Amino acid sequence: MSHHNHRTLGRSGLVVSPLALGTMTFGQPRWGADAAASQAILGAYLAAGGTFIDTADVYSGGESERLVGQFLRESGLRDRVVLATKYGFNAGSSPLESGGPGNANPLAGGSGTRNLRRAVDASLARLGTDYIDLYWMHVWDGVTPAEEVVEAMGNLVRQGKILHYGLSDMPAWFAARVAALAEARGVPAPVAIQVEYSLVARGVEEEHVPAAIAGGMAVVPWSPLAGGFLTGKYERDSTDAEGRLAGANPFGDSKFTERNWDVLDVLRGVAAECGVPPAQVALAWTLHRPGIGATIVGARTPEQLEGGLRSLDVALSAPQIERLNAASAPTPGFTGGLAGPGLRRALFGGQEVTGWAA
Repeated sequence: MSHHNHRTLGRSGLVVSPLALGTMTFGQPRWGADAAASQAILGAYLAAGGTFIDTADVYSGGESERLVGQFLRESGLRDRVVLATKYGFNAGSSPLESGGPGNANPLAGGSGTRNLRRAVDASLARLGTDYIDLYWMHVWDGVTPAEEVVEAMGNLVRQGKILHYGLSDMPAWFAARVAALAEARGVPAPVAIQVEYSLVARGVEEEHVPAAIAGGMAVVPWSPLAGGFLTGKYERDSTDAEGRLAGANPFGDSKFTERNWDVLDVLRGVAAECGVPPAQVALAWTLHRPGIGATIVGARTPEQLEGGLRSLDVALSAPQIERLNAASAPTPGFTGGLAGPGLRRALFGGQEVTGWAA
């Protein structure tokens, strides 16, 4: 990855590699990687020139953070990486397990200042570092106001515990409000949003991507391969393949829709033309979408990771991109139906008017 351009994340000076390493698999026994495999994956990623590591306090009950921190300390490579982690889920539960919350304390979860203070100190201890480069609000809790998030995150920046912050899995209006409040107050603003985004999950293009671009925030896609669906290892008439979607998982069987199978058919065709696996084409498509800062790739083995990194070398032609776009085009919602070319001509006296950022 060292020969590929790095980029700044959003309206910031934080320099990241185009592919971020997602470490949700680290320490995850069923569909993840044990300690040795996790170390091999992280070592391979850094050796390839990757610099952006994404984890969270609830991944494998904190084991992901511990493994990442241990490796960076032992290798002496902490200063060569952008380290990102997250807060928000209750300290006694994990969104990846089906047993439900194991902690009845409401103060140990959510986006509020109290939980933020607890969570950041716990993550710093597990990671064994003095600062976190990028701290994500993991998920919108539906109750904490944007003003409180701006204030609390800004305080952590001023204290030096974090350098930048971002927002994950939230309504577009909330991200826009956080960014606007921070800009108006002249205080640290969010530099990125993290959302599910792939060829079979393009709904964020209607509200989230424009909100991010307007607010100076990069878009960081998670699950760009749709939980493994876009690797092509699952078949339309059988979901018996080995893999994350084959058993209990956060997606259930939601990826196995007729529309998604049709998208996969087109993806397989383009991949065959390029002479590469479908996953590499799916990642390459994501990397060149408007507003993208870096795309998160995960892996259970170093070999899987190597395949993902090769997506940086995939050159898609304009006709191939158009076929992928057409096959995967989302159904427009209310906003998507506004201000289209036809309406703009009516508004501007029949003239074609294109926005400055088009």
